[in-house]
Amino acid sequence: MGSNQSWVTEFTLVGFQLSAQMEMLLFCIFSLFFAFTLLGNGVILGLICLDLRLHTPRYFFLSHLAIIDISYASNNVPKMLANLTFLYLAFAATECLILVVMSYDRFVAICHPLRYTVIMSWRVCSVLAATCWSCGFILALVHAILLLRLPFCGPQEVNHLFCEILSVLKLACVDTWINQVVILAACMFVLVGPLCLTLVSYTRILWAILKIQSREGRVKAFSTCSSLLCVVGLFFGIAMVVYMVPDSSQREEQEKALSLFHSLFNPVLNPLIYSLRNAQVKGALCRALQRRSMQGTCSVVRWGVFS
Repeated sequence: MGSNQSWVTEFTLVGFQLSAQMEMLLFCIFSLFFAFTLLGNGVILGLICLDLRLHTPRYFFLSHLAIIDISYASNNVPKMLANLTFLYLAFAATECLILVVMSYDRFVAICHPLRYTVIMSWRVCSVLAATCWSCGFILALVHAILLLRLPFCGPQEVNHLFCEILSVLKLACVDTWINQVVILAACMFVLVGPLCLTLVSYTRILWAILKIQSREGRVKAFSTCSSLLCVVGLFFGIAMVVYMVPDSSQREEQEKALSLFHSLFNPVLNPLIYSLRNAQVKGALCRALQRRSMQGTCSVVRWGVFS
């Protein structure tokens, strides 16, 4: 290339080509979803921290999922290419690994209930959580380093809602085969591998549930896992369609819609699925509200005494 070649350092996001009225409507809808994401996951995180009855391995990993969802949704409004690429990929990879750890926790709880406290000790849980976070951020750092070394000489428009790595790679001026190979390897590590392990866990869980003699026991055991299955199916299914199905110009708009669902709607669904189908979480919420009500009553009484 000539020495007078100008390099692109800033990008413009194309987004959806919509009218001003439709953009305003979507802005309001997405703002509500984002608010519900923060509220729902924040409530779950607060309940787990405050209620001692929820200090178990299951809710320990659920608290990590809530933190990931809050961070995941909060970092999808790009301000800087390197920052977004790193954080978005880090939280996505970490969530994949946390979900497979949560499936393993359910497997141990149902298939080995007598050894559950020994196998899923707090030391083991802490190591698993730390490993998930470390692997997610290391993997994202590798992607960010490989991406930032590439030269960009135009065009400047990223045909996506945010600086998604595959969309940005299309604008590079050189061959990106190394990046493509690393992305494929990462998909095998954080999508295909965890999904296979999750399916193995739930296959064994289903087999164990079918052996339970009482119908009530089977229903209760299955209900504890159905919510996690919904989350796993949505998260891994959409991610594999976006990153592992061959790309084409006709699929760009579909990929933007799927990415929007993956990064905005999925974090909203997680607290709804876990809280509405979980008696322990609902019980913890009721106890927290009762304590809040009692504290308010006591404050009124004290104010009346001293006034």
